[in-house]
Amino acid sequence: MSARSGLRPFALMTASCVGALSLAAGVAAHADTGTDEKVLLKGSTTASYFWDDSSGRAGDTGLPASGKPMQKGMVASPSWPLMTEGYVVYKGKKMPFFVGDRGPGTPSNRGIMLDLDAKTFAELTGGTFNTDTLHVDGVGGQGHIKVEYVITKWGEGKGKKNYPVPFSTRAWAKTDTNPAQPPAQ
Repeated sequence: MSARSGLRPFALMTASCVGALSLAAGVAAHADTGTDEKVLLKGSTTASYFWDDSSGRAGDTGLPASGKPMQKGMVASPSWPLMTEGYVVYKGKKMPFFVGDRGPGTPSNRGIMLDLDAKTFAELTGGTFNTDTLHVDGVGGQGHIKVEYVITKWGEGKGKKNYPVPFSTRAWAKTDTNPAQPPAQ
């Protein structure tokens, strides 16, 4: 074995560790809610849940609008720009999110302005994500919860950078040139 071939595994291991640390740092920054956090919008809404794994089960519609695979922390918004980041709070539990899909559709006309991924919904409510049905079990059929939300970063592109509005307004297809003023700290 040459010295060169012995360095390759070391270099790969080092790169993997650095990559893992960078990824962990990215996730931590996404969920960071320290005093230096920039709050762009705060509010509350009713949230439902979904899981679009492109299987066609449970009424899913295919890949999320962002093109990213379904994952924990992904939410659907009827109006915020894709890749908007923030967190939700439910009964003292705080979970980070990013907007990766559009929706909920018709329910947004009834004030349900956020569709949490089913794994986050399960963690917030104490339920269990069922991989067979793509539903949340153990919450007594509860499919909606009242959450507080905080936006910490607006996504680029089309969408309303303000309080959410129903999907039917097509705000998701418009470029917002007048974003909300951040709340006073």
